[in-house]
Amino acid sequence: MSFRNPFKFNPISKTRFIIYTVMVLSVTGLLGYPASDYQTAWASPRMIPENFSTLVTKSSPAVVNIRTEKDSKTDSRVFRFFHQNPFGDDDPFREFHEKFFGGRPNRDFKQRSLGSGFIIDKEGYIVTNNHVVEDADKIKVILTNSKEYDAKIIGRDPNTDLALIKIKAETALPAVELGDSDKLQIGEWVIAIGSPFGLEHTVTAGIISAKGRVIGSGPYDDFLQTDASINPGNSGGPLIDMNAKVVGINTAIIAGGGGGIGFAIPINLAKGIIEQLRTKGEVSRGWLGVAIQDVSKEMSEYYGLKDRKGALVAEIFEDNPAAKAGILPHDLIMEVDGKKIESSRDLTRVIAESGVGNSVEIKVFRNGEQKTFKVELAQRKKAKNAPENEKADHKDYEGELGMQVTKITPKIARRFKMQETTGVVVTHVEPNSKADNAEIMRGDLIREINHRAINAVSDFVEVLRGVKKGEEVFLVISRLNKGTVVIKLIK
Repeated sequence: MSFRNPFKFNPISKTRFIIYTVMVLSVTGLLGYPASDYQTAWASPRMIPENFSTLVTKSSPAVVNIRTEKDSKTDSRVFRFFHQNPFGDDDPFREFHEKFFGGRPNRDFKQRSLGSGFIIDKEGYIVTNNHVVEDADKIKVILTNSKEYDAKIIGRDPNTDLALIKIKAETALPAVELGDSDKLQIGEWVIAIGSPFGLEHTVTAGIISAKGRVIGSGPYDDFLQTDASINPGNSGGPLIDMNAKVVGINTAIIAGGGGGIGFAIPINLAKGIIEQLRTKGEVSRGWLGVAIQDVSKEMSEYYGLKDRKGALVAEIFEDNPAAKAGILPHDLIMEVDGKKIESSRDLTRVIAESGVGNSVEIKVFRNGEQKTFKVELAQRKKAKNAPENEKADHKDYEGELGMQVTKITPKIARRFKMQETTGVVVTHVEPNSKADNAEIMRGDLIREINHRAINAVSDFVEVLRGVKKGEEVFLVISRLNKGTVVIKLIK
């Protein structure tokens, strides 16, 4: 007969024993750490919930399915393309083709779409995405109890893809509570409720994967990224934290193999917009009148900046608030009303939230000094086109750097999609030249060379002739879809 040694552990039991021993010693402080530190370290992370049923039960009644209809005509370009005779008048099957496809009268057809939304008060105000209801002729809202209501648009904001609609119900409606997206931590659990592919009130769970994502959808990109499954039809639905509060509005997914990556508008960004839509039906934002961008390593070196924080003014628009206040191109905006500006996105958000007609105090870094300006924000004006009959010098120049430049004309500005009509543009770059190796590109607008403004080809020639062989040449360039770029090369 064999007896089991009570002091002999199998590997799993041994591991558990060690873990439990460490936990006990930690709680009692015997490992040298206060028990309070141990309890805080283990209590602060929000571990995987046992289930999400309580959250769903509390939040789901306020989540709605949105169905829209838009009347369209069958004589649209797309319809005509698919129903035109591909062989022309010489088609031997022309009679057959015309019998079935030709000579059709214009017909109305319904273009339908699906989306989600959530009720924010008992009166029936519903938040959703602008793209869900934009241009819709009919909007129908379906509640969890299957009741359907016609909805009207209270206001839309295409810049942030937000919309506010309203239904009129017989009784008070359930509503969600809005949370604080600024307090969200990466890795925190969230759930998404919506109607993906028309499957009403589908619940998915995941975590906050990242914050402050810029996906190129607009000037106010500041998305929460989540791996809670989001699909077409989820748009406008809520992203909910473990306190059953809405922290985001599900808006976008990465197309083409981006499964598991979804984006939501932070609720803190949406709160002010929702209130403006509710009270005024539209959103007004402060406008500074500048083109801005983040600071690159080369810019930091060129302008003598200590770090790369702030928003660099790439361009000033005439007769706008910044120009009137005295702000200049290449000023680095550091603060607005005491708020530190870390990036161009920060500046865009702060100015927009400041509101039209308000005065703000802006601190800039210019030529090694700090300057302060008082700026009265305004409503954005539409840009004016350049005069068609403007005459310009067509003289070209190609120097030892291996690039050809010419003065901008209205025709060249249109060709390279520029708003500017003064300056020097790169029209050709010689392969394997110094300019090519420095990644100067055709269509680049040269604004400065070594801190000298370049307004004409003669300026370009004069400045370069003053640079000795082997010396550094800094070029400040405006590039389509990139903004201001500083390029350094050796002559």
